[in-house]
Amino acid sequence: MKLEDLKAKYDKLQIKYGAKELDSIYNGGCIENPDICFVFMNPTGRNIASSKEWKGLKSPWIGTKNIWDLFHSLNLMNEDIYKKIKEIKPNDWTEEFAEEVYEDVKLHKYFITNLGKCTQIDARVLPDSVYKEYLDLLEKEIEIVNPKVIILFGNQVSSIVLDKKISVSQCRKEIFQKKINNKEYKFYSVYYPIGNGRFNIDKSIEDIKWIIDNNI
Repeated sequence: MKLEDLKAKYDKLQIKYGAKELDSIYNGGCIENPDICFVFMNPTGRNIASSKEWKGLKSPWIGTKNIWDLFHSLNLMNEDIYKKIKEIKPNDWTEEFAEEVYEDVKLHKYFITNLGKCTQIDARVLPDSVYKEYLDLLEKEIEIVNPKVIILFGNQVSSIVLDKKISVSQCRKEIFQKKINNKEYKFYSVYYPIGNGRFNIDKSIEDIKWIIDNNI
């Protein structure tokens, strides 16, 4: 199975749970044995690639600014690309620039995805039941991509993926093991660094740097 084979399933779930006028956002970056797989919650309409007129990559965080502060602080981003992201307006991202950004992500050997691929108009909270419908598909993604380590952002995503109640503040730098199709994978839970979690971005950076130093 390839990542492409999952897109039809994501698109069905977009119709069921997402905004009807928007497309699913899938994933992007290094798809062959990346050092890190970053797992966020779900996309919103702020990602301009969710527009049905957008014919380029349908990858996370296209046309946004703040999340790239995280990757830049982790030395996982080319300086010139980061500066351009910060300088241009969200709607000035082109399909070509999105490709350039994600080629840089690939070069730095990480993979970006969301547990839920159902794009919402805004950052509304989704119930656990919606995210759980995506869990098997996320596990297939992980199996296909085969990362060294998986970083889960926030309590809700971490609790669903690890199938236990997780409080990030109580398990910083703690490793969790989970078996997917007979292979053990390493998981860490870190603070969500965007939106209401923006004030925790320094803790996210600190923990991810530690994870990189101890695993990569």
